[in-house]
Amino acid sequence: MSRYVADGGVAASAAGPIPEEPARSVRAASLFVRGDAAQLTELVARVDDGRLRIHIAARRPVAESRAVHEDAATGRLPGKTVLTAP
Repeated sequence: MSRYVADGGVAASAAGPIPEEPARSVRAASLFVRGDAAQLTELVARVDDGRLRIHIAARRPVAESRAVHEDAATGRLPGKTVLTAP
């Protein structure tokens, strides 16, 4: 994961630890997520009224989720991918 971070940057993950790269001054940060209904409601409101924009690079059917994970593992995803239900 840290290979996608610019020299001197920070790689952040909520999925688990990421190795740091001291030679490139790349640091790692672990994020912890907690459900908060009021906060999620505010985020939805910001998306709805345009104050928060999310870049979605692709929308793919949920049946392709395995391929999406394979693409992610090989670095072939250019941004967020949304899995759509039939």
